[in-house]
Amino acid sequence: MNNTREVEVVVLGAGQAGLSSAYHLRRTGFLPERDFVVLDHSPGPGGAWQFRWPSLTYGKVHGMHALPGMELTDADSARPSSEVITEYFDRYERTFDLRVRRPVDVRAVREASGDRLLVETSDGVWSARALINATGTWDRPFWPRYPGQETFLGRQLHTARYPGPEEFTGQRVVVVGGGASGTQHLLEIAPYAAATTWVTRRPPVFREGPFDEDAGRAAVALVEERVRQGLPPRSVVSVTGLPLNDAIRQGLADGVLDRLPMFDRITPDGVEWKDGRRVTADVILWATGFRPAVDHLAPLRLREPGGGIRVDGTRAVADPRIHLVGYGPSASTIGANRAGRAAVRDIRRLLAGEPVAA
Repeated sequence: MNNTREVEVVVLGAGQAGLSSAYHLRRTGFLPERDFVVLDHSPGPGGAWQFRWPSLTYGKVHGMHALPGMELTDADSARPSSEVITEYFDRYERTFDLRVRRPVDVRAVREASGDRLLVETSDGVWSARALINATGTWDRPFWPRYPGQETFLGRQLHTARYPGPEEFTGQRVVVVGGGASGTQHLLEIAPYAAATTWVTRRPPVFREGPFDEDAGRAAVALVEERVRQGLPPRSVVSVTGLPLNDAIRQGLADGVLDRLPMFDRITPDGVEWKDGRRVTADVILWATGFRPAVDHLAPLRLREPGGGIRVDGTRAVADPRIHLVGYGPSASTIGANRAGRAAVRDIRRLLAGEPVAA
């Protein structure tokens, strides 16, 4: 361990949650490379946004909130969000001199002597007194398993590899998933595809009227209660419903958003239900969400019997040195900003030997 480098705090990830955390560390007197380091496995700035499909323009982005200390102004709503937000994140990193190290893959976080943590990476080992985990979910797309899935002769892909609607020209496409991505995919693909079919596990809930601050707080509270219980977090949109905007209304009127219940099995040429209904398909597009990328924390044994990591605010209940920012209720962009500030506040208290309990 002679090559181990010591810092006070390691930040894993440089998306919205990681950059917010790094900003608040910097603002409260921590210096990059001396007191803290930000490690990011992506090839460049932009977090998961750099991997979004080209047809997801900035004007279609749902609830993007500015990073702390720098507004995102004069963005062209017609440009791909991957370009707009990547440029914004890049400018942000340089403006606040956050010195993000990339590409760095984190392999494991382990207990070390002296109440420190060892962060094992492709760039060597770091020793820290606290860790902010802001690794998000993009690297863990969730693929449900259904009988016959391996027999399908067409193409299966996940939202994480969605190429844009033109690639589905003339094809029969089954879109699985009732979230924002699933509906966006359907509305984009329908004009190009020979046919589209929408299936979801639960009937979609469309939300009328404005989504005000009180509704937002109520939704976040529902997600937060799950992580307090040590259950795997659900997305905020899963409890808020889908906004009933003009595009959704048109999709409902046109029959594009005519939802079917989840099929029971996959066949070589499509999907089928127990009642004998069948749909022939060339493509199955799984818009089934993501799971938190936290496997590198496994050596610390933070998971509860319910499958999640019990979190109080951002702090892992099982280990107050670990903060999960962008996890559960802080997975939204505005939530990540607030969580970054809260995590740094708690870490300052921890390093000063002060109580950190709420």
